[in-house]
Amino acid sequence: MTATTMAAVSIPPTSVSAIGRRTRLVEGESKVTGKIRFVSDISLPGMLHARFVVSPHAHARITSIDTGAAAALPGVAAVLTASDLPNVPPVSRQRLLLARDRVIFAGQPVALILAESEAIAEDALELVSVQYEPLPAAVTLEQALAEGAPLVWPGGKHGESEEAAAHGADVGGEDAQENKASNIASHSQFDRGDLAAGFAAADQIIERTFTLSSVHQSPLETHGCAVQMDPYSDQVTVWSSTQGPFMVRENVAAILGLSESDVKCIGTPVGGGFGGKGCLYEPLLALACRAVGRPIRLILTRNDELIATVPTPEGRIRVKLGAQQDGTFTALEFDVAFNSGCFPGSPIGISLLIGGSMYNIPNVVVSGADVLSFRQSVGAYRAPGIPQSMFALESVVDEMARALKLDPVELRLQNAAGPDAQLINGKPWPKMGMREVLQALQAHPVWQQRAQAQAAGRGVGLAIGGWLGGTGPASAACKLERDGQLHIQVGSADISGTNTGFALLAAEAFGIAPEKVKITNNDTDGPAFALNAGGSKITYTVGHAVAQAALETRRQTLEHVSQLLEVDPEDLDIVDGKVQVKGSPDSAIALSELAAKTMQFGGTLAPIIGHGRHAVTAQSPGFCAQLAEVEVDANTGEITLHKLVIVQDVGRAINPAAVEGQLIGGAMQGVGWALHESMLYDVYGQPITASWM
Repeated sequence: MTATTMAAVSIPPTSVSAIGRRTRLVEGESKVTGKIRFVSDISLPGMLHARFVVSPHAHARITSIDTGAAAALPGVAAVLTASDLPNVPPVSRQRLLLARDRVIFAGQPVALILAESEAIAEDALELVSVQYEPLPAAVTLEQALAEGAPLVWPGGKHGESEEAAAHGADVGGEDAQENKASNIASHSQFDRGDLAAGFAAADQIIERTFTLSSVHQSPLETHGCAVQMDPYSDQVTVWSSTQGPFMVRENVAAILGLSESDVKCIGTPVGGGFGGKGCLYEPLLALACRAVGRPIRLILTRNDELIATVPTPEGRIRVKLGAQQDGTFTALEFDVAFNSGCFPGSPIGISLLIGGSMYNIPNVVVSGADVLSFRQSVGAYRAPGIPQSMFALESVVDEMARALKLDPVELRLQNAAGPDAQLINGKPWPKMGMREVLQALQAHPVWQQRAQAQAAGRGVGLAIGGWLGGTGPASAACKLERDGQLHIQVGSADISGTNTGFALLAAEAFGIAPEKVKITNNDTDGPAFALNAGGSKITYTVGHAVAQAALETRRQTLEHVSQLLEVDPEDLDIVDGKVQVKGSPDSAIALSELAAKTMQFGGTLAPIIGHGRHAVTAQSPGFCAQLAEVEVDANTGEITLHKLVIVQDVGRAINPAAVEGQLIGGAMQGVGWALHESMLYDVYGQPITASWM
């Protein structure tokens, strides 16, 4: 047996080998049986139900709001407008609240109806009369960048959305705020070498411009939250279907002017997030709760989810690639513009960093602009910025292979950044697994047999991708319970099966069956902390803390038993729910018996509670290559996907079943984006795709 190492945490071998075991999700049964309790299942005494009155205009001045008829409807408790709330500067999307005198995207909430039931709130919507004076709106990238375009923030640009930072997508760079009056919130650039000389040395140059649609994360569960305020104090409790309970606590406390310790956020089970569920309407609902003095629950309708939350940005990417006849890349110019909507925060930085770093090219300039427009602000979605940048770059690499009459896999292998390569920002790649995934794809039968597929009228293509991986601090707590189970508390939201992974880590570190490990996602008052669940960092960061906590709990357990049995802790092991002397299994104490001794009146043994804390600073990048076999009907243009191969560098899979689920789910979302999905807007900036129908 060998130790399992997770960066700074090493798990010595124990009697249990759980890591790497295909394991069903610990919450799977409660989900399929309907026992799990989502935020929409929460019911509080005296609770009101909230619905938004939203703007139909992308840009307009509000001339009047008449709420009288809606407020008079039986069952309506209140109809709030901006005049009923504090005048908070809209420095971020979380602080935008209700539109006060001007709307800046179609779907922006203008009034909040609070009623005794969702049905009554729905009926009251049509009774609110809002008069608008439509104003010019720049909705597309071209419109927003045009000379003389109407400005989203004529009085000065506001701060960045928290979405990019929460997912590890704000990687810095030579970022410059635009000082002149324009809709360009910021401009970023990385470069190395001599671009002009690189293109002069090229035998073949290909330049293309790609436009990329905005899509929505579209989780099955829409955004939802509930807020309750203690009538005898300023303490607030928030239930939210969020990927980041601590982000919600921070924003709600700030909007209410409270200490964060006076706000408790309980993260409810998340019915899908994909990066889009951070903090959005919780601060507004908290202010409304304070205004009316009753608990409130808000569950967005599907229409509101699509028009009033945070989809991906519309994009435009220009790629210019130079290569010599033997396939050596000599120069790359890569320019990205993302439509960030009404607030900054598109994933420009990470898009440029990955786009300019996947290949070993001596002369590179990558640049990008974060562009404001009269649309809803954008959010993260499955490696934000990377599908767009890699689609554009890989399309040009494929075209270069055809122009040079070279094998597209060999061309990529020839130019792939190696283990000693540097990122475009001058920092070393933490690791580089691009060659390995390409070689695995190259050996796959679908690639090996591509000639037969092409002879049958099908196309076979490939592309690569990568993600740097998130970092950050985390803590966890581990307690040996009276029934002999191990109880782990973490501060993260459970998405993508992370709780099951934590159970496997704790089981192996402590030496107990995974079925005997209970995982609790504590609220923000609990002992554990975690950043937002996103950016491929939760198992990597929280997992370290879980392993540490379980190891410390094991140490305390063995120490207690060493006193009881008068043996050295090194002579003890945990096997089948008992602590026993090595080589003498009859000399043992059950974990349940030991835990009971730490919780009894007059007991002399301290409770067994371990804590783990860690701040992961080293990124752990992941790389992928995908291979598709497709057929196009020349008469109708219909595309049929026959085969899709996914090769992913995952390091050591804690739970292979969960990893495979993530790979397949992500790939299918990519297929949807490529072939079927798009957020469409009419010439007035109104969303056309405002439902799933």
